[in-house]
Amino acid sequence: MNRDEAKTILLLYRSGADATDPEIAEALALAKSDPELSRWLEEQQARQEALRGKFRQIPIPAGLKEQIISEQAAATRAAARREKVVGAAAVAAIAVSLLMLAWFFMPSRPGQPRLLANTLDNYRLQMVNLALSGYAMDMTANDAGQIQAFLANKQAPSSYTLPAGLKNTALIGCAVGRWQHSKASLICFRTGKPLAPGQQSDLWLFVINQAEVNDVPAITSPQYAKVRGLITATWTQNGQLYLLGTAGDEQTIKKYL
Repeated sequence: MNRDEAKTILLLYRSGADATDPEIAEALALAKSDPELSRWLEEQQARQEALRGKFRQIPIPAGLKEQIISEQAAATRAAARREKVVGAAAVAAIAVSLLMLAWFFMPSRPGQPRLLANTLDNYRLQMVNLALSGYAMDMTANDAGQIQAFLANKQAPSSYTLPAGLKNTALIGCAVGRWQHSKASLICFRTGKPLAPGQQSDLWLFVINQAEVNDVPAITSPQYAKVRGLITATWTQNGQLYLLGTAGDEQTIKKYL
């Protein structure tokens, strides 16, 4: 297991939980011997704890407990009247869920994390999850040439071309992400809007070899999609697959293309 693989696994780790999972245990062991990974994990856990603290501060609305009890009682009475129908529906739902899981996940080899099916939609989702996860940049720099040289040294995609709208946008650094068993380059920008505490960037460009994502056609005009609250633009150029994401709508992201 290398540092990048450990980061992907530890994004799912919560302090005090799951430590007995073999993959998480291996990633934690690597973090103990790798100062950079250890620092990244400490920052990641601090951000998670800060988020949990924010959730705990949300006030509970008055009367919520009584409302839940009342609604639960009504649901119980309705369920009793429809017991046979609900039972049949539950069996059908389980069957459909199993079929969906069989389709959605690929078989994994022993000792390796299970992988999402290699589709464009899943790639887009995983990259957005990485952008929103509170990752640590592998390199902080505002020079495009330095960043491309760093990514090339890491054997990550580096022969990319920035859209015209990004060339005048504040560049702050980069990181190397993982998709299946391949590397994806993450180039980080700032739009100039205020950032949340602990947030480093609010505009992300991912680049990966187009052949690493199955059945991606030539996309000459950007395709827009909302993913976990971000607006994304996807296109291909010279054998590379580009994915740009930020908060906002299509008009927001078009400024950077």
